[in-house]
Amino acid sequence: MSETTELPERESMEFDVVIVGGGPSGLSAAIRLKQINPELSIVVLEKGGEIGAHILSGAVVDPIGVDKLLPGWRDEEGHPFKTPVTADHFLVLGHSGSIRLPNFAMPPLMNNHGNFIVSLGNVCRWLGTKAEELGVEIYPGFAGSEMLYDDKGAVIGVATGDMGIEKDGTPGPAYTRGMALLGKYVLIAEGARGSLAKQLINRFKLDEGKEPAKYGIGLKELWQIDPAKHKLGLVQHSFGWPLDMKTGGGSFLYHLEDNTVAVGFVMHLNYKNPYLSPFEEFQRFKTHPAIRGTFEGGKRLSYGARAITEGGWQSVPKLSFPGGALIGCSAGFVNVPRIKGSHNAMLSGMLAAEHVAKAVADGRNNDELIGYENAWRSSEIGKDLKRVRNVKPMWSKLGTIGGVMLGGLDMWLNTIFGGWSPFGTWKHGKTDAASLQPASKYSPIAYPKPDGVLTFDRLSSVFLSNTNHEENEPVHLIVKDQALQKSSEHDVYAGPSTRYCPAGVYEWVDEGSGPKFVINAQNCVHCKTCDIKDPNQNINWVPPQGGEGPVYTNM
Repeated sequence: MSETTELPERESMEFDVVIVGGGPSGLSAAIRLKQINPELSIVVLEKGGEIGAHILSGAVVDPIGVDKLLPGWRDEEGHPFKTPVTADHFLVLGHSGSIRLPNFAMPPLMNNHGNFIVSLGNVCRWLGTKAEELGVEIYPGFAGSEMLYDDKGAVIGVATGDMGIEKDGTPGPAYTRGMALLGKYVLIAEGARGSLAKQLINRFKLDEGKEPAKYGIGLKELWQIDPAKHKLGLVQHSFGWPLDMKTGGGSFLYHLEDNTVAVGFVMHLNYKNPYLSPFEEFQRFKTHPAIRGTFEGGKRLSYGARAITEGGWQSVPKLSFPGGALIGCSAGFVNVPRIKGSHNAMLSGMLAAEHVAKAVADGRNNDELIGYENAWRSSEIGKDLKRVRNVKPMWSKLGTIGGVMLGGLDMWLNTIFGGWSPFGTWKHGKTDAASLQPASKYSPIAYPKPDGVLTFDRLSSVFLSNTNHEENEPVHLIVKDQALQKSSEHDVYAGPSTRYCPAGVYEWVDEGSGPKFVINAQNCVHCKTCDIKDPNQNINWVPPQGGEGPVYTNM
């Protein structure tokens, strides 16, 4: 927005609690608040056009969270937990072969017995109806763009983004000023690398004394396959090829109802080689002899990508700040070896809700919910994360073989000794951005061309994500210093943005006078990888107009 433009004053609405994000943590917090005190006024802001539109996950869900939130859900009709896990397979992939690891050798917490294969987007849609039945107000299509503070610096609410801004930053004919949603407390449930959470962490130094936040990128496709090849309830995880033994990552294959299979690939974003492309590695993975047969004769239905928090126990920032708290993946509660976070997201939403409800009942407002911060490590969330705290740093420092073996031993010991291990707690070290090395140390990778049957290009994939952005609006991917982008991202690192982005947003185009950095913001699936992996932290992802981005179906 131009600094010389005079803006109309925002209209405001007051609530007891404002929740930013309609994912598992935000909706669980809203439901729990209403269960405790039906008189509380609660609003949930969701930047997607509907609840579930921006939700992407594997997903195999541990039902501990939903069991605690909605104890009678199993007796209801229409719930989304339709496919219980029937079999667990763990594979190590070589270039042309595979080895299945015996289940008895896996740490008990890796067992998926009693879990469910779901579309997490559909779980959130279901939770959204539960919240609305209790009287929660849900505002889809509204992105939280700015935190609001009182004169003492405490959070007092959130402003939604202005609509109808022209590309040059001036109000257009359809301009509408955003709303100010004020609350006694604000819960931030934006998911991994949320723009408001990032601001709050910096403002209140919530990450002080913590290990750096760590991330992976998860890419997923949903396929309809030949019924003869479908194995309802099968959960299959693998690691190894196509990644080398120094690059962290793995895959999943989940057989859901209706002859559908969710296939995904997770690549740790601390990789060093700037020529690596997570999207292309995902496409290569599907060609492995142990994998490709599942998809022969099938049809790809959906595609999407999302950053995943991977720092765990060591990297969780302080959760409370004056006026609110971080919950769910905004806090970083994913259990990396289990590739699960929704159960902890729901538990954290409920835990925060209980502390908020008590504070309001005691007549408090806009102060710090320090009780929530003090409670999480001794809760089910803390116990879950503490047992796996060394898996990611061991993998990063020792490589795939050494890291997986030692990490598995550490998980066994933590299980046996209730969270104690002779290895202590390992540190993560560098940020993911600082892990990238100059291109001069590596050679370009010649990835195979897509065949359009099993493997695909990025643009046809983005089409399946139903992504849409208004063309005549400001670009929501802010490059802080264009000269630095050329001198470093292009000249030193050979333009890794053109490869780490799973949606073809970034291009370096030679215009005769030199390379120009082009941003195709309309393609953005809101994965946030650029915000994490740019080697200079020179790209800042901010929300576009509310309701824009992907519209995921059954993801």
